[in-house]
Amino acid sequence: MTYLKRGDRCRPFFLSQALWIVIALLSACCAEAQAAHGTTLRIATFNASLNRSTAGQLKFDLSTPFNTQARAIAQIIQRVRPDVLLINEFDYDPQGISDVLFAKNYLAIAQGDTEPINYKEHYSAAVNTGVPSGLDLNNDGRVGGPNDALGFGLFPGQYGLIVYSNLPIDHNTVRSLKNFKWSAMPGAVTPKDYYSALALQELPLSSKSHWDLPLKLETSAGTQILHFLVSHPTPPSFDGPEDRNGRRNHDEIRLWADYIDPKRAGYLIDDQGKQGGLASDDLFVIAGDLNADPFDGGSFKYAIRQLLDHPRVNREGAFGAFTPSSQGGAQFSAQQGGANAMHQGLPKFDTSDFNDRGVDAPGNLRVDYVLPSTQITICDSGVYWPKNNEKIASDHHLVWVDIALAGGTCL
Repeated sequence: MTYLKRGDRCRPFFLSQALWIVIALLSACCAEAQAAHGTTLRIATFNASLNRSTAGQLKFDLSTPFNTQARAIAQIIQRVRPDVLLINEFDYDPQGISDVLFAKNYLAIAQGDTEPINYKEHYSAAVNTGVPSGLDLNNDGRVGGPNDALGFGLFPGQYGLIVYSNLPIDHNTVRSLKNFKWSAMPGAVTPKDYYSALALQELPLSSKSHWDLPLKLETSAGTQILHFLVSHPTPPSFDGPEDRNGRRNHDEIRLWADYIDPKRAGYLIDDQGKQGGLASDDLFVIAGDLNADPFDGGSFKYAIRQLLDHPRVNREGAFGAFTPSSQGGAQFSAQQGGANAMHQGLPKFDTSDFNDRGVDAPGNLRVDYVLPSTQITICDSGVYWPKNNEKIASDHHLVWVDIALAGGTCL
């Protein structure tokens, strides 16, 4: 039994050698069908927990092809084989060496029974985590440490993010909102009487960063731009009764809800000085560990509903027939019990395996998302939930969605 939900397009696994000739023929037919009927893409997000406690440690771990966790992460990616992949919690390397090492020493090398996977491009950039604010943001009477950083982190770049893509990235038109101030959002739900006036003036909304990566897709109708909107909002926990992290998580998610709505995006100014968000007919996919479940967990006012109920987000992928799911989510929830037994949401939609025991234990939740816009046809989706005998490399599981862009059809 596999927990990779539904079909894997033309990528079969564990087949006998006698079938490979047939598979080759079928793969050729599949390629012809894609050329004839439009482009189908697999887009994925994966919080891979490739973060370390000291700067440079991840680069060291990836410098050889023998790191156990990185191999397990790469094997999952090779099984699912996304065309576009966001990895959350990949420590930022200003020199970009870690980015190349993971691709070269892990993705490009077969991990066990899987085949190598190569990406044509990647993108990473600085994030707010671990960057000293010079302010007492957690009101403990001291300045310094991870809780006083612009985003929680032990060093600048911890818990960063990276995108690997087989679609060209238009690097000249990438937009980021790393520096946008929380106080500049109209109606922001900042905690009352908690932050000082100076803190409110300096604190960015994004705990890591928000990126709009324009991906170029060549179709029979010409070049289309697919906006890949990626982020990793702060967890709505690890705070106090003021709920500063829950409120920040809410507004980090709201940023995308406003960005995709031309009537609400006028106040946004990106790090490049451009105002506003997407046009009403722009294609987009929102992806990331958004740290919010629509029914359970500790998010502020069920923050993720701002996107799942958004009129520009494809309903089939939010709450419909193509909501990513797995058999493993349901099975592990039943086996683990604890907090999971009290949940309202269906466990087959869970994407994370969190602590199940204790008063504040969240249990397993749906927190990782790939959300296409309404113009995009969703063909398939799933959550890769490892089986009992597979090494657990992260407390999150890879989420994938297959899409056919406007004018294309599902195969």
